Formats: sequence, structure tokens, C-alpha cells
Amino acid sequence: MTEREALAAMLAIVREHDLDALTVRAGGATYELVARPEIATMVAPAEPEAQPQPAAVAPAAHAMALAPANAKKVTAPIIGVFYRSPAPGAEAFVQVGDRVEVGQVLCILEAMKLMNEITSEYAGIVRRILPENGELVSLGEEMFWIEP
Repeated sequence: MTEREALAAMLAIVREHDLDALTVRAGGATYELVARPEIATMVAPAEPEAQPQPAAVAPAAHAMALAPANAKKVTAPIIGVFYRSPAPGAEAFVQVGDRVEVGQVLCILEAMKLMNEITSEYAGIVRRILPENGELVSLGEEMFWIEP
């Protein structure tokens, strides 16, 4: 199976099972496919020195993208409902493109009626916000990509 065929198969799995994300480790490469309602794109694997860059895949209903190699990932420390702002109708804590500092509040995760502020462990630019507002996130699920 060629790399292009393997990527097409992974995309088919994401679509068939209506997944938000899929991580596949094959050989020395790790592929992270993240579904977003945008134009489909494929970029290099998370470990670009281990594998050549895959070819682009035909557009789909959801975009698939891999995190940039230098992106720091902020993951959910608990299972909870993701909120981008402190209250309905309030301004979001951060937007894509914002510069954040260590300790800055990124979002709230509601778990068992408790509102838990999630702060950044990294300083940099927010490149991606993965969960949608009001979406349930799992322990360890990626929420933000921050590039130094």
C-alpha cells in the first residue's frame, strides 16, 4: 500500500465513523488527522524527518490537518465541557492568532458543575483551537496548538 493509499484509508475511517480526530503511528511516523469544517489539506507527519511529506488528498466535508512539528499541544487535564468564554455571550478568552503567555487562561472545562479554568503552560501564538464551544472533551484530548 502506498503512502497516498494509506492516507486515503485513514480519511475513509474518519469519515465512516464521523471522528473528530485520529492518531496513527506507522513505522517511525505519527499521523494526526483532525476534522474541521474547512477545506481539506494534508501536511507533513508530526515527525517530518522520519517520512517524506504525503501528497494532498481530495477535498472532503471536513479538513484534515497535522499539527506543525514545533506546535505545543494543550490537552484536557480532565473530562469536561469546553467553553471558550467565561459566560454565554462574553468575549472568548483567546482567538486563533492571539499571543498567549504562561499562566494565561485559555478556556474553561466544566466537570460535575465545577468551572475549571485551563491555563497555558506555553508562551506563543494560538494556531488552532480544536474543540467547538460546548463540546465534551476527553482526558488528554488536544484543545489548543500553540507555536512558540
